[in-house]
Amino acid sequence: MAVLLRALLRPGRPPGTLGRHPGQREASLCADPGAPVRVRFAPSPTGFLHLGGLRTALYNYIFAKKHGGTFILRLEDTDQTRRVPGAAENIEDLLAWAGIPPDESPCRGGPAGPYLQSQRLELYAQAADALVRTGAAYPCFCSPQRLHLLKKEALRNRQTPRYDNRCRNLSQRQVAQKLASDPKPAIRFRLDEEAPAFQDLVHGWTRHEVASVEGDPVVLKSDGFPTYHLACVVDDHHMGVSHVLRGSEWLVSTAKHLLLYRALGWRPPRFAHLPLLVNADGSKLSKRQGDLMLERLAAAGFLPDALLDMVTNCGSGFAENQMGRTLAELIAQFDLSRVTCHSALLDLEKLPEFNRLHLRRLVSSETQRSQLVEKLQVLVEEAFGSQLRGTAVLDPAYVERVILLRQGHICRLQDLISPSHAYLWTRPAVGRAQLGAISDKVDVIATRVLGPLTHWPSSRLLEGCAASLTQDTLNAELRRLSEGLAGTEHSHVMKLLRMALSGRQQGPPVAEMMVSLGPEEVRERIQKVLCS
Repeated sequence: MAVLLRALLRPGRPPGTLGRHPGQREASLCADPGAPVRVRFAPSPTGFLHLGGLRTALYNYIFAKKHGGTFILRLEDTDQTRRVPGAAENIEDLLAWAGIPPDESPCRGGPAGPYLQSQRLELYAQAADALVRTGAAYPCFCSPQRLHLLKKEALRNRQTPRYDNRCRNLSQRQVAQKLASDPKPAIRFRLDEEAPAFQDLVHGWTRHEVASVEGDPVVLKSDGFPTYHLACVVDDHHMGVSHVLRGSEWLVSTAKHLLLYRALGWRPPRFAHLPLLVNADGSKLSKRQGDLMLERLAAAGFLPDALLDMVTNCGSGFAENQMGRTLAELIAQFDLSRVTCHSALLDLEKLPEFNRLHLRRLVSSETQRSQLVEKLQVLVEEAFGSQLRGTAVLDPAYVERVILLRQGHICRLQDLISPSHAYLWTRPAVGRAQLGAISDKVDVIATRVLGPLTHWPSSRLLEGCAASLTQDTLNAELRRLSEGLAGTEHSHVMKLLRMALSGRQQGPPVAEMMVSLGPEEVRERIQKVLCS
């Protein structure tokens, strides 16, 4: 701050000549075409990562990987009053969980660190000093109370609040006098110049004359922390960011950023302002929407690839709109020139179907399936504990058989520990009276079923191996069994067996239940009901 104060008392050159390069054209406002691709995801740790943030991070990641570039995570933690404890760590952990870890970050480090803005204050002070020395910025001594009154008056008159630039024309003597009583003023950037047009990679050629509608913005606060406008420009420059892919809410502010680049004599990156991801009703996503939080979705059993697939499927950037794309396919197929300006509607009701597709893909892989078996074993033990019918239900072969049989009927692995699937892990409490209410031929049906079970073709089945059993074979046998029972409908036989095996009136097909449980457990359950 001492350096900055000295700069405040030195005469500067006229602001109208700041950063101008002879013959510079607006069309040249772009990153060096030969420079390596470096992009950044720069969230504020004022909340935990939600689907909107994941989508912005994903677009940056797949753009970087498609072009052999670098994906940077930078945390914009300059607003210390709003920082949420644990949010910074949560963001990086969840990016790794989602399969899109940064190449450079606060945890991983990197050549352009530190990656926390609160640790880069000296860089911002140097930039502010440079702006003040050239007359592009000036100290502002206005109190918070005065600024509040300006805003209140503007709103009362139904006008857009803006700073009235009161301090921009203070003389050197006035500045010196005020510094004596207020040695830490805020620094404001002069919006004198005509804002340059720039070619946004999504919105095309764009220009916003911010000076005509806004007052001079604060770039460095009195506490030494920068505002977003200065911090993002300084950091993107020093980190060598080649492309800025961020939400379209920052499109208008880009004019200010380009003016800052010009005043500092730096080449700006290319900009691509992504359309917003909005709720199905068109409202903006909020960090307060708990059902959008990545941590909660992960805990609920939704897969990373399903989330990545959904947030890209509802937007643009691809030749075809299809479900089921993997991260590798997203990278290969992504085309920034295909991103449109239209907001992307997020329909969370479709997430279960996306998850079903990606869960089936994991099941089809032997390596991934073994990992699912391990996860389901943990879920089952946590959910049922002492209620388990024995350690046999945690046997990997049994758990794998359950997953293979149910894969087309569930959306999440957690569905297999829901009440409708509890019969797979615990023995239901079913009384003979419950079966009698369905049919008066309980004993006959049980005898017909238990008879064939003891004579199923392979003796291996009695040893617990049900691999040779198929639903088709059992369905045919059960159909013949029903046909041999005069006056009894097949549906009643199925209802009775389903109740005996699961304790429920509805559920998976009876043949599937029998294949899942195996002949020994099926016999055990039916005999238990007969003896009750």
